[in-house]
Amino acid sequence: MTRELLIDKTHDLLSRSLDVAARCHNLISGNLANLDTVGYRPKDLDFQKVLELEMKKGDGSLTRTHAKHLMGRPAGALEAERVEDAPVNLDREMTRLVENNIRYRSTVEMMMRKVSTLRDAIGEGVK
Repeated sequence: MTRELLIDKTHDLLSRSLDVAARCHNLISGNLANLDTVGYRPKDLDFQKVLELEMKKGDGSLTRTHAKHLMGRPAGALEAERVEDAPVNLDREMTRLVENNIRYRSTVEMMMRKVSTLRDAIGEGVK
């Protein structure tokens, strides 16, 4: 059985959603870590825009023109990251952290249900 039969577009979307939520978490953590840093401007990520970019980029591979080049971000990924003019606000960052945590946990729950359905289907085939 090929991977394509087991892993469909829903799994791919959920996987990429987890990746984007992890990137959001890293930005929020960086903002919180620099709460008292003078001149630091907080960064934010447009989750929906980044997820759309992730889904458009296909299989996730980028073309490398030289073996020593590092893998980069897809075109438009930097446009989804915003640097704010206001200083870091603890309440705003904690709200973003909670929202991102809810998004991440919901996606993990959907992924677990998807795997459970697949496991049940495999179990039924063995009987």
